Amino acid sequence: MVENIRLSFQGLWAHKMRSFLTMLGIIIGIASLISIVSTIKGTSEQIKKNLIGEGDNVVDITLNEGSNIYQMEYQGIPQGVPVVTEEQKQQILDLDNVENASLYRLRQYADSIYYQNQSMDGGKVLGVDKDYLDTCGYQIVRGRGFSGKDFDNFRKVVLLDETASNNFFEKGKEIGKTIEIKGEPFTVVGIIKKSDEYEPVINSMEDYYTYYSDDSGMVLMPDATWPIVYQYDEPQQAVIRAASPEAMSKAGKKTAEILNASITSTSDSIKYKAEDIMEKAKGLQQISENTNRQLIWIASISLLVGGIGVMNIMLVSVTERTGEIGLKKAIGANKRRILGQFLTEAAVLTSVGGVLGVAAGFILSKVISKISQTPMVISIPAAAAAVIFSMIIGLVFGLLPSIKAANLSPIEALRRM
Repeated sequence: MVENIRLSFQGLWAHKMRSFLTMLGIIIGIASLISIVSTIKGTSEQIKKNLIGEGDNVVDITLNEGSNIYQMEYQGIPQGVPVVTEEQKQQILDLDNVENASLYRLRQYADSIYYQNQSMDGGKVLGVDKDYLDTCGYQIVRGRGFSGKDFDNFRKVVLLDETASNNFFEKGKEIGKTIEIKGEPFTVVGIIKKSDEYEPVINSMEDYYTYYSDDSGMVLMPDATWPIVYQYDEPQQAVIRAASPEAMSKAGKKTAEILNASITSTSDSIKYKAEDIMEKAKGLQQISENTNRQLIWIASISLLVGGIGVMNIMLVSVTERTGEIGLKKAIGANKRRILGQFLTEAAVLTSVGGVLGVAAGFILSKVISKISQTPMVISIPAAAAAVIFSMIIGLVFGLLPSIKAANLSPIEALRRM
């Protein structure tokens, strides 16, 4: 076996150009497969990162009527849905894989928010508790966050996200300004944004509409001051931060169960529901993977073509080396030895092509990653499988030429020398 491998490499080196051209189909096929697998994994990671954040793991649990968020501004306070208590919040915090939790009140489509003659329509207004910024991964860009006295003294202060701030003010000149919410003056004390590692990566308009299309700005006030402009005793929404992406779905569902336990509404359609972002991510990943699987089948055709090329060259090689085969048989080489030699040559040829294809695939993946701005994810098992698969192609398509060589009559072979 070792001798056969050594002779195979000698043959490759002696006919470098022919060997390379023979391997080209294998190289292209393997490179295509490696780059497609890398793209599938990279795209899946990008989708997951964009939807749930890298280290974010935040799940919203909202009060829904059917499949839609319950709209307090239009429907009023629902009967039989009480305010979430601190005891319930503690039950949520005691759940496995829940690192933090916060309660907040929400106006999904805010109106009557003004700065002088400018208005902000379509943004969100939230009345948040002390844990909201930390739970959701927000950081203070300018100014300050809410203090304990803001809650205790019912201060009319607000935080704006950068979108809302840019709607009203020149950058850096927001702090201390006064905006009106439903006719009540509120002082801007800080500007917030998501921590950088939680930001979705937007590479196209399609990404924008997927992740940010409903982002028209956000205004936060202490939940203690919420009744000044909105209603008393509104049931809250909840948001939790799970310990890991894998724990998000289960933690969200358990939180919803705790909140639903206190609902006495006769309407079964009004329930707290967890936003299952992991399922949404899996759905988008599945669409991407289904598309790329079709590309894998197309790339596999080049491997088939490469295998046929190997078989063709091996048949030519058998014809060219008829005398060599006859001589070896004359001095005692049996059919099994001749068969093993030619099969080894075919396997070595395609294996080298597989290794070169993997290297080319890594380079191609890097180029695609740069162009598409998606992460490059190299799968070592896929690379190893590609090399093994290319070796199998050599054995399969090299079998017919090897059998032909093994079955040559030594007398007939020597006569052709």
